[in-house]
Amino acid sequence: MTTARITVDSDAVVAPLNRRIFGSFVEHLGRCVYDGIYEPGHPTANEDGFRLDVVDLVRELGSTTVRYPGGNFVSGFRWEDSVGPREKRPVRRDLAWHALESNQVGVDEFARWLKLTGSELMMAVNLGTRGIEAALDLLEYCNHPSGTALSDQRIANGTAEPHDIRMWCLGNEMDGPWQTGYMTADDYGKIAARTAQAMKTADKTLELVVCGSSGSMMPTFGDWERTVLEHAYDHVDYISCHAYYQERGGDLDSYLASSLDMQYFIETVVATADHVGNKLRSSKKIKLSFDEWNIWYLDEHRESDEVNDQWRYAPRQLEDVYSVADAVVLGNLLITLLRNHDRVASASLAQLVNVIAPIMTEPGGDAWRQTTFFPFSVTSRLARGTVLRPRIDVGTYATAVYGDAPLVDAVVTADDEGGAVFLVNRSRTESIEVSIDVTALGAGAIAEATTLWDEDVYARNTLEDQERVGLKPLEGASLADGVLTVTLPPVSWSAIALS
Repeated sequence: MTTARITVDSDAVVAPLNRRIFGSFVEHLGRCVYDGIYEPGHPTANEDGFRLDVVDLVRELGSTTVRYPGGNFVSGFRWEDSVGPREKRPVRRDLAWHALESNQVGVDEFARWLKLTGSELMMAVNLGTRGIEAALDLLEYCNHPSGTALSDQRIANGTAEPHDIRMWCLGNEMDGPWQTGYMTADDYGKIAARTAQAMKTADKTLELVVCGSSGSMMPTFGDWERTVLEHAYDHVDYISCHAYYQERGGDLDSYLASSLDMQYFIETVVATADHVGNKLRSSKKIKLSFDEWNIWYLDEHRESDEVNDQWRYAPRQLEDVYSVADAVVLGNLLITLLRNHDRVASASLAQLVNVIAPIMTEPGGDAWRQTTFFPFSVTSRLARGTVLRPRIDVGTYATAVYGDAPLVDAVVTADDEGGAVFLVNRSRTESIEVSIDVTALGAGAIAEATTLWDEDVYARNTLEDQERVGLKPLEGASLADGVLTVTLPPVSWSAIALS
């Protein structure tokens, strides 16, 4: 049997755990909002029309921060349409996804939904078709206590207390030609800097996210970040990263190593941001907000006709059904985000319900967990304290896309009560016996050992078979003399909690 050795060093600290790393994303796209989180006629709906069965699953998932309302949608969003009496709200065309928007769920309703889920609102402003004035108006409406025209309008609309939104995204994917109102890096950097300066004049404690590249394959990748930050560095706190992965051409080996691309993405953006900071002689370090990441079978959706010339309300769009292999890759991406938590301070799994999502719903019917639900929910539940970067000694395997990739990847979190180890086995064929020196954690017992794997790596949960895939006990895990020994099944994600 192939073996691996991992050593945990309590001094190898990445960063204290910031729970914003377990954020998510709700966009007005497809059935994410309508027939997803919101379905007034559903048996579980509350007085606002929100499905409480979905709320329960979101709480179980452990989502902490939710980016809203887009995404590409935000570049055509008129926030004023989404507040006030519902019967007076206008229907608008959403050019991003070629659908009709009823505006029945808006800023105030969504903020109330977040209170049900225990999540923090991360708001995006429209810099595609609007700009500074609209951003300042939305900020006043949401955050000012009272005594101004827009704060009093919020109060009159039924929300007495301010929403007190801390994180704000300055537009979305403004480098992409698919984006309504997309710009050059120079043009975007200027408008982002001016908007950020104005917003921080209103409230200097805001945390602002400037748009980075929409992906590491963009032709402007790297140069976009440099140009934008040369304009906006002094006014912003984060730069965004977006990355999606899928298996292509039956190349499962490369797909299982997708996190190597995410690592490259992070390292490149960090190096570029630090170059600009050094050039400006700034003592500030820009953090990364990986506010869109997930598995997305984009190639297949591009070949479909689900985005077409019809103007429809909440059409079924981007409803990927995920496999065990997809969940293992997602778990590995989350390991990578944690391993870089010193710079990746916030992240948003895109998206939350129905649209490339860990949670699926059927109108009038059930809500259920996709395979990708499990590694996210367990990591969010078990990770605590401080993130540690372990030393991993393991062999490699060959991939067509990324060259040689380590067979095992891992990250560790720890606090005074114990710790947790999160691992993936990328081998398609072999179980791997892993010995982990956890002496530094002072752990005396295994509190929980769980794994996600299946003999069929393409097994999925569906409407007809909602519990086909789930977590299993990680058999044979043992702890003796400070050494944790586990056997990882092929193509698996595992978590061990220590007490």
